[in-house]
Amino acid sequence: MLSATAASVEDFSLRFPLHTLVWENDYRKLEKEIQTSNIEEVDPRGRTPLHLAVSLGHLESVRVLLRHGADVSKENGKNWTVLQEAVSTGDPEMVQLVLQRRDYLKASTALGGVPELLCKIRESPDFYMEMKWEFTSWIPLVSRVCPSDVCRIWKSGACLRVDTTLLGFENMTWIRGRRSYIFRGEDNCTELMEVNHEDEVVDTERFDLSREIEDVTLDSMQPAEQEVAKRLTTPIVNTYLDTKDIAFERSKSGIWGWRSDRTEVVNGFEAKVFSVNNVNVVIRTRTEHLTDEEKARIKSERNVLESLLGTVEQQIGAQGDMTMEFATATNPTAITPEEYFNPNFDLQGRDIGRPIELTIRTQKFKGTLWMSEEHPLSLVEQVTPIIDLMARTSTHFARLGDFINLRFPPGFPVKIEIPLFHVLNARITFGNINNCSTDEPLDSIQSASTPTPTEEICGSQASGHAPFKVCPSVFMAPAHYHHRGGYRRSNTRNYNPVSHDEELLQYAIHQSLLESSTLNSQDTWSDSDGQTTQSMMNRLSDGSGSEGVLVDLSDTTPSSSGSTSSPDTDLRLAMEISARAQEEEEKKKKEEEEELQKILQLSLTEK
Repeated sequence: MLSATAASVEDFSLRFPLHTLVWENDYRKLEKEIQTSNIEEVDPRGRTPLHLAVSLGHLESVRVLLRHGADVSKENGKNWTVLQEAVSTGDPEMVQLVLQRRDYLKASTALGGVPELLCKIRESPDFYMEMKWEFTSWIPLVSRVCPSDVCRIWKSGACLRVDTTLLGFENMTWIRGRRSYIFRGEDNCTELMEVNHEDEVVDTERFDLSREIEDVTLDSMQPAEQEVAKRLTTPIVNTYLDTKDIAFERSKSGIWGWRSDRTEVVNGFEAKVFSVNNVNVVIRTRTEHLTDEEKARIKSERNVLESLLGTVEQQIGAQGDMTMEFATATNPTAITPEEYFNPNFDLQGRDIGRPIELTIRTQKFKGTLWMSEEHPLSLVEQVTPIIDLMARTSTHFARLGDFINLRFPPGFPVKIEIPLFHVLNARITFGNINNCSTDEPLDSIQSASTPTPTEEICGSQASGHAPFKVCPSVFMAPAHYHHRGGYRRSNTRNYNPVSHDEELLQYAIHQSLLESSTLNSQDTWSDSDGQTTQSMMNRLSDGSGSEGVLVDLSDTTPSSSGSTSSPDTDLRLAMEISARAQEEEEKKKKEEEEELQKILQLSLTEK
């Protein structure tokens, strides 16, 4: 008769055959067993065989699982990805292996999803609309440098055109220009044109989707050594919106006992106003793979601006006091397989893998929605596919896409106010639906790419309730522009741990310090050689940064300022400026409220 322990071993080895072989790192048997078992089976602790192999540091098993197509994008029970767990091990070979497979999966999935998006876009009705982006901030310093933009969008069949004037953040200023992005899609071939109206240049990229997919190979996704090293020397950061308790509540208007549901007219459409509550931005940061020197540097860099970001921080340290006699580096508390695979056994906080050193920062935010039930456009059928397509190259559209995928109240969101980063909000307004009568400047593409107001109105409105049609010339560039066909953008990775919002905040602080100085005012901020700090600007313009280390700009103050103030001194001065601006706003608001109360009291006393 089998003993209880032997029976339990046999039980979990039958229930989780791949996990059991991974635990023992028996990769030869794993190679055979994988043919008949579920490679994505999840164990009682929320791990697939691949997650378990990575956490245990079993490189040979990881190779076998990846070779047989294990999903590298899946998260474990604690919402960490395979790549993040690989970085936690501190093993460069493990990181390189997982990163290569992850990038291959992303590239092939992105290309494979284009035909489906094209199909959705082609089948939806044609339309024209404008998206007004207004960027605001609750920090006076930042709000002074926030830009705005109007994106004009034409859609006809599988053709799409987006006009924008806000190009990015460069040379310490928001860069504006006139660009048109024209996307023309067919079944297996697509064309993307970037039209620069100032320089009268058209860059064209042509994609044969079937050939592009064939060109995406695992070997072509080999990561550079510098990228692997960068990941191993910077924190693991996971940022997400916690929407499990999200609530949409009708906003109220009026005072005291005369309050009613708030409605507003937005671009001619009556809209119900909703407040979006119980949504948190959660930033989880892991540092167990870093050296003590790297941890100290990161902590000192982050402490400077934490108070301004208004986040609540929780720290979870490593379980050093729970280390046992038979522990290993990847199993520090000597958990046995019988304990691990038994769903009824309480591990009391113990776990496999390197002990986690985790910092969790949360920030609550409120969004606002203006929903119209009489709007002619369909959010799901017409607008969402466009945003999904734009989100592939724009972080702002990606954040908007995450938000609109929530379960909204009935209607179309004619206006949305959401947070983009800790200190930056975006207010997006949809307007001028199917009304293309917008006059262009004299230097614009008039005859070739932008139909005259008369042409467009006649084509869309003359027939009364006939379906809206976009003039084909909208998707053509002027013949006199210089065409550069076959232009290909570099597909290099831009891994950078600096957070977008903190760079913007730091820029605002330095810009405010310059403006408040007694010397000549400057619009841009240069270093001692007269050259701008390109690394920071590029990260802001390409949107590739993630939450992480705060860049130190103390060595790049303008040489003309004649001062050698420290970052702490600069920050104190900036906070004083911010506080004064905030006090003035609050004082003004208080005076307005007092005036309103006086008026109300007079109206109540008058008979």
